[in-house]
Amino acid sequence: ATAGRPADEEVSSDSETESPFLGRRRREAAAAEDEVDETPQEKKLRLAKQYLEELRQLEEERAEEEEEPEPADLVGDRLKEDVLEQKGRLQRLVAKDVQPPDPARIRVLRGHQLPVTCLVISPDDKFIFSASKDGSLIKCKWEVDSGKRLCVVPGGKKGTEERHMGHASHVLCMAISSDGKYLATGDRNKLIMIWDAATCKRLHIFTGHREAVSGLSFRKGTHQLYSASHDRCVKVWDVAENAYVETLFGHQDVITGLDSLSRECCVTAGGRDGTVRLWKIPEESQLVFSGHQGSIDCIQLINEEHMVSGADDGSLALWGLTKKKPLALARQAHGEQDAQGLQQPYWISAVAALRNSDLLATGSHSGSVKLWKCGEGFRKLEHLLDIPLVGFVNSLKFSAAGDFLVAGIGQEHRLGRWWRIKEAKNSICIIPLKQKTTASSPESPGSS
Repeated sequence: ATAGRPADEEVSSDSETESPFLGRRRREAAAAEDEVDETPQEKKLRLAKQYLEELRQLEEERAEEEEEPEPADLVGDRLKEDVLEQKGRLQRLVAKDVQPPDPARIRVLRGHQLPVTCLVISPDDKFIFSASKDGSLIKCKWEVDSGKRLCVVPGGKKGTEERHMGHASHVLCMAISSDGKYLATGDRNKLIMIWDAATCKRLHIFTGHREAVSGLSFRKGTHQLYSASHDRCVKVWDVAENAYVETLFGHQDVITGLDSLSRECCVTAGGRDGTVRLWKIPEESQLVFSGHQGSIDCIQLINEEHMVSGADDGSLALWGLTKKKPLALARQAHGEQDAQGLQQPYWISAVAALRNSDLLATGSHSGSVKLWKCGEGFRKLEHLLDIPLVGFVNSLKFSAAGDFLVAGIGQEHRLGRWWRIKEAKNSICIIPLKQKTTASSPESPGSS
């Protein structure tokens, strides 16, 4: 019923209120009817052939670009890597080779009037999309030399969303699909906007959350979008079909962050309810993890089996999805500050993981971004180095290749206005990451 919607029509999850799973079941029934002529075995075979052909083409293109002198089993190597990735056992050991960046080579991009709250990097590492408390959306070319602004969607005043293309309140989160086609942004005014990433044209508005939208993530390899909100629920959307799928409940406080990879599940940080949750979408179930003492404000998956989270008690936690307590915990990861005569830990306001590796980054308002190494078996957190940056680090993302890190900086924290750092610049910082050697191990022996 929703597949033929015109562009930029509003889609609401409220239309399915009689049952949170009804939208999903209707769609599954329709899909089953479409595939009645194909047996499960035939479907598996067809999809496997299609996957292998796509892999072969990708690897051939890559080999041509790199002018590889000797023939290699490119597809076989890629398949082995994919199997390790799905099992959460792919761990490229790159952290030990990262060099402290030259401060003079850190590129600062200005454009947002108010604090930068979130950003994403396109899958090909060519573009950065950022958003701010001013409601604006900016697409930049990341090249360190140019930092060129390609597209700016200005923010508007509250109530102007229908005639104004941009957001009319603070943008708190954003996500980009793994094919780089769709960009999703969520704001304090309960709205999710879907954009064409190439043109920055708004395609749809999703409604249904009852409070601020605080987390967004596309499931890798699909156009399935997960959203989280201060209304304590997670919603699932099909962006390509412009449709609502289902709603999941469980958190006891506002959800502050969300992430996902290729499995049909997502992870969320539950603020002051003190829990991290893994949501298994098909089973409509969840696993609950606890270990922080304060509000859990940020979360990211490292691979399919491990994740990292940060809290306002200053702690950084490393988790395995099969254990309910952290595998490793760094307390006061950014040190302490003197607040009204009391020693308080610096809040962890952003975390980032270089996917399928042992390299992490954390941000606070302590004056630096910190890089960390995950020890063998993800059971240890080792501090590597500090990168000086003034202001609240509200968002951090590694490039897919791991050759640069992007930080979204603001004079204020992304979720509130507790205090301001006047000397900070509301900006995007591109931090080049050099390595001693290019060699890296595809798998850590003790990382299963």
